[in-house]
Amino acid sequence: MLDFIYYPVSAILWFWHQAFGYVLGKNSGFAWALAVVFLVFTLRLVLYKPFVKQVRTTRQMQELQPQIKELQKKYKNDRQQMTVEMQKLQKEHGFNPLMGCLPVLLQVPVFLGLFHVLRSFNRTGTGIGQLGMSPYDNAHTPNYIFSAGDVQSFLTARLFGAPLSAYITEPAKVLESFADYGGVPSKLVIALVSIPLMVIAGVATHMNARASVERQSAEAAANPQAAMMNKMALYVFPLGVLVGGPFLPVAILIYWVSNNIWTYGQQHLVFRKIGKEEDEKKQAALERRAQNAPKPGAKPVDVRKKQSATKVEDADTESVEDAPQSSQNGAKPSPGAKPAAGKKRSGNRGRANQKRRR
Repeated sequence: MLDFIYYPVSAILWFWHQAFGYVLGKNSGFAWALAVVFLVFTLRLVLYKPFVKQVRTTRQMQELQPQIKELQKKYKNDRQQMTVEMQKLQKEHGFNPLMGCLPVLLQVPVFLGLFHVLRSFNRTGTGIGQLGMSPYDNAHTPNYIFSAGDVQSFLTARLFGAPLSAYITEPAKVLESFADYGGVPSKLVIALVSIPLMVIAGVATHMNARASVERQSAEAAANPQAAMMNKMALYVFPLGVLVGGPFLPVAILIYWVSNNIWTYGQQHLVFRKIGKEEDEKKQAALERRAQNAPKPGAKPVDVRKKQSATKVEDADTESVEDAPQSSQNGAKPSPGAKPAAGKKRSGNRGRANQKRRR
């Protein structure tokens, strides 16, 4: 049903295994482990732009938090109108709250796809999603884009003595399927490899959450919902890695560690870049304000007086241009006639003539 996820994930994993297997050996556990790591890096690189958009959206929402609170307070008894006003606010500032969680949502199917592909290297189990195949049939059945030879290579590979698809709570019957491919591993060896990875993954998850919380504004952190999510990210999620680690294959734990390492580096890079852009915008705004400000010692110019004087001069000029043609030929102008063109009068004399006419 999710083949559109399984095949791309297995193709990327296959590519990196071919690259590292060429150097380290096809059956090397480090080659397979590095293939998993660079699978994560490849997918996170694809999701880089959505991540930047997520950061920008989060910062915009923090800046608009006071306005959002005002709308919530104003329309607390009218949910429909509150939704309309919130949509207007989002449209005015050009951001979509969905972008704030899009990268996380996109990583979920990737995680599930990788979990399924790695688990499908050993299909001898009888649990959910397992086929209950015999060790021989499993080793000679392709796994999506991987050939039967690749399946046997994965079963043979060891990382410090532990198969990459094995986990601490794996049934003994399933572990026996490794007998012809590197020998049956002990649960102690699997635990000695898995537990350090679990601890590193939990600590890395906590550190990433802490870095994200420290960058929140005081208004956003004071929000009860945000405070609850912060506590979950700081303590519940890292604890979840430790609790769920015994049920996860070694390769998935490697995925978790490498994903957190990428997140930690990417966060610092993106936040530094966005912070630099905001500082440059503020500096440019200050420079424009300094250029428009009057120089020290200069008298401020009243723009309204200058505009009114210009209008009066334009009116006098038009009245002069409309003088009778006879005055230009030497004839005496008739009483009340306008002066000939070419003789401009000052704005004050024009006002005096207007008074006499009245």
